[in-house]
Amino acid sequence: QVQLVESGGGLVQPGGSLRLSCVRSGSIYSINRMGWYRQAPGKERELVAAFINGGSTVYADSVKGRFTISRDNAKNTVYLQMNSLKPEDTAVYYCNAECSSYQSKSRLFEVWGQGTLVTVSS
Repeated sequence: QVQLVESGGGLVQPGGSLRLSCVRSGSIYSINRMGWYRQAPGKERELVAAFINGGSTVYADSVKGRFTISRDNAKNTVYLQMNSLKPEDTAVYYCNAECSSYQSKSRLFEVWGQGTLVTVSS
């Protein structure tokens, strides 16, 4: 069973930085997409940043130039470095992966972490 566990959230002042981590456990055949989403109170969940198509990255316009996604394949970990944080970045951040298994290599399934809360406030 594939699991994603996030960490690194917390309270930070505007202009500050945080780094989120997402550790993947469980056996998979391939990863089609892996990255971060967020959901603010009263809003829909939105893509923040992700690795797609093996290595390309995609970012939401609102975080370009401030957030950086990276990964350590040896540790099965994806990171989200968040700089110049703004109050509007306040949300629960979720790690997400679209994977396939050895049992069904052509069928993709999604996995979500439990989320980590980021609060940007003075």
